[in-house]
Amino acid sequence: MTAQQGIDDLRAEAVRALEAAGEMEATRQWYREYLGDKGSVSLLTRQIGTLPREERKAFGEAVNAAKTELAALLAEKQERLDTAALNDRILAEALDVTLPGRPVERGFLHPTTRIVREVCDIFGKMGFQTVEGPEVEYAKYNFDMLNIPADHPARDVWDTFHVDSGGVGEIVMRTHTSPMQVRTMLSQKPPVRVVVPGRCYRYEATDATHLAMFYQIEGLAVDEGITLADLKGTLTEFARQMFGSARKTRFRCDFFPFVEPGVDFGIDCPICGGKGCRVCKQTGWIELLGAGMVHPRVLEMAGYDSTKYTGFAFGMGPERLTMLRYGLSDIRDFYTNDVRWLRQMDAAWL
Repeated sequence: MTAQQGIDDLRAEAVRALEAAGEMEATRQWYREYLGDKGSVSLLTRQIGTLPREERKAFGEAVNAAKTELAALLAEKQERLDTAALNDRILAEALDVTLPGRPVERGFLHPTTRIVREVCDIFGKMGFQTVEGPEVEYAKYNFDMLNIPADHPARDVWDTFHVDSGGVGEIVMRTHTSPMQVRTMLSQKPPVRVVVPGRCYRYEATDATHLAMFYQIEGLAVDEGITLADLKGTLTEFARQMFGSARKTRFRCDFFPFVEPGVDFGIDCPICGGKGCRVCKQTGWIELLGAGMVHPRVLEMAGYDSTKYTGFAFGMGPERLTMLRYGLSDIRDFYTNDVRWLRQMDAAWL
């Protein structure tokens, strides 16, 4: 057998072995057997020195040609195996886009957030701007500048959380959102028309109608010539926007330190239509909020001329509005985080 015949036979053997390799690891083993440092084809180069001088060149060229051809066949084989493996993986991980997708649970706003936005929207249409203020407040704004000095009996009405101020003045968790009315008047000249939503805090025992943390929405309007008639018209329109155009309204005298005169504002019960029920305690009327004409002293402490300007203010609890609209009896339901209850409220929301 000639040297060239041996190369041809080894090449043919290598080609058959490569064709039989059915996976990537088998091709690596094939490479070690034929083209590796100790592979059969690579070892042929060691025979060059044993050949006559005139045959060496042709033999070496034949060996190199065989190695080049086999390397090209190996690369082609590995590429086919890579492609096949990729196709198998794609098929295994394929997503059928015609199948219905997994449903994404829809979120919704908390009832308190909804009623706050609704109230602010109603007053916004009447020219009131929504403003917000700090929940940790100086007693100066929370009490003193609202005509509730430290020695005034009315200050005992609010069970207040006091905050360690570090000697920079008396600081409290605000008991109402009225301090922002003062801050607004200090920052701008009349006319003023604002509503102030936000959280408030009072040290109260928790029951069906009281919480230590609750929301309030305050309103303030100051300008020349504002009268109690403007207050009545504004609140009546609000009640009818919130509870229906057929609502009747009632104003009765009440006391609040920062208004004079003060009133409580009520509507005929939206549950029974004024006939009397458990919600309205058989009276046919429900108190909705407190209001009144801004006390002249409050205007003066804010730097307003009380002989020139007058105004009205009001304050309400948004949770109470929701309870009245839907006949709810326990304010604690708003903050127990019972998703079932919240979903029911979302489904029932008008």
